[in-house]
Amino acid sequence: MIYMVIKMNDFLTSFNVVFPIFLMMAVGYFVKYINIVDDASVKKVNALVFKVFLPLMLFNNVYCSDVSSVFNPSLILFSLLSVLLIIALLFIIVPIFEKDDKKRGVLIQGMFRSNFVIFGVPVTQALCGDEMLGSAAVLIAIVVPVFNLFAVVALEAFGTKNKGLVHMLKSIITNPLIIASAAGLLVLFSGISLPSVVEASVSSMAGVTTPLALMMLGASINFGKVGGSLKELVCALSVKLIIIPALFLGAAIFIFGFNGTDLAILLALFATPPAVSSFTMAQQMGADDELAGFLVMFGTTFCVITIFMWIYIIKVLGLI
Repeated sequence: MIYMVIKMNDFLTSFNVVFPIFLMMAVGYFVKYINIVDDASVKKVNALVFKVFLPLMLFNNVYCSDVSSVFNPSLILFSLLSVLLIIALLFIIVPIFEKDDKKRGVLIQGMFRSNFVIFGVPVTQALCGDEMLGSAAVLIAIVVPVFNLFAVVALEAFGTKNKGLVHMLKSIITNPLIIASAAGLLVLFSGISLPSVVEASVSSMAGVTTPLALMMLGASINFGKVGGSLKELVCALSVKLIIIPALFLGAAIFIFGFNGTDLAILLALFATPPAVSSFTMAQQMGADDELAGFLVMFGTTFCVITIFMWIYIIKVLGLI
């Protein structure tokens, strides 16, 4: 009986994190289906999300982090080196097997760019409690800019709008997500405090981001075109949700000895589905946004099963 209760709690932990995200996408699909929004308005709102709301959310997440009390050098170093290794391997492997440039960048960012902003705090909170959220917030502040930087590199390097190295560097420097993350880190480490009215306004606008981005993702999905991307979906999501977590969580546990809160945070980093913003960025940068949307949608759906699996394995090992 105790075993069944623990198993059900593990399932509910995963379900409660994932289901609201899936539901918001379903609402977006429905409002498009009943013609409340059309393709043109969806693209305009996605541009608004990419250029205004996502940058505000990233800035707010970084700005609100408490670095001094929860700074964990070993966790940060392992996370950064692991993410950079994953990115390097994907830049080598993906172009060998995928010949379509519009899909190459999408597949690369889809496999390394976790939905850490949306999943990191809820997963850590569910597994370890509210008092352990600081470490997750700090790692988000450091890792997310790396995700955004290399997502821009991937989409620019293989995108149809690619105009060379100078153009790519300019796109990286002027990317709203890069600017917002850099500004957040600058304000955070400089100790500058924004006026309370500004903090409240930024926080309120940042709160719009996730629901709006997820709804527009759902509104952009065309199920009739899934068949054309089935091979890429199966391969990319197998790597994202199973292979990468197995390799890097295994290394974290058996080689480096991570456990407890640190391991819960690494679970959220490596085992979560592709970031919602990867769809918006792909659409804005001329890549295969349909494939990016499918990766987010189906990755979010199937991670109910895979995250449950990883949580269950870690709990059985007694590491959390």
